Amino acid sequence: MNHLFYMALHLNKPALRILGIAESFKKSDNVSHLAGIVMRGDFRIDGVSFSKITVGGEDATEGVFRIFREMDRADINVIFTNGAVISWFNIIDLQAIYERLSIPVVCISYKESPGLEKFIHDYFPNNEEKMQRYYRLGQRKLVRLKTGYEIYIRVLGASCEEARILLNKFTLDGRVPEPLRVARLSARAALHADQRNNSQKDE
Repeated sequence: MNHLFYMALHLNKPALRILGIAESFKKSDNVSHLAGIVMRGDFRIDGVSFSKITVGGEDATEGVFRIFREMDRADINVIFTNGAVISWFNIIDLQAIYERLSIPVVCISYKESPGLEKFIHDYFPNNEEKMQRYYRLGQRKLVRLKTGYEIYIRVLGASCEEARILLNKFTLDGRVPEPLRVARLSARAALHADQRNNSQKDE
């Protein structure tokens, strides 16, 4: 692992680029919308891509890869994900993303949790692969941001301290880094647009 990536990336330069990935879905639907936003260190957005995955499915990791492939660019320095257990227990394999793309990955979540084993067992009985995918995520680390808020992170390709420096750079207020805030808004807009289109088809 590269434990000095923020030094190599020149953290204070505006050319630094984060790919933020977030979702939006309704549990009653079959499809969840993923949005990927590329944001520079000066908060300018210079890339957007979308993907769809299955609510409660096993394809979250491939959804992230699709976004990255469709971006078709070599200047993304770090990937932020808005959680790893998304779209009703569709679990992102963070290790697979880091190993295949060789880009540091920072997974952010916002609430304390005793763990999700019971829910996975109850909602997906006999799905050992989903449970093992959850265990492979490992433990989260608590980080306090410059805004005073605390978040939980999983980091691959960097140390927690390096991730904290990067998160502080991209968080203007609150606890949600800007690449993820914009990605979440974009995913929600895609979901609403899809619902409108489906409603019009039914009329």
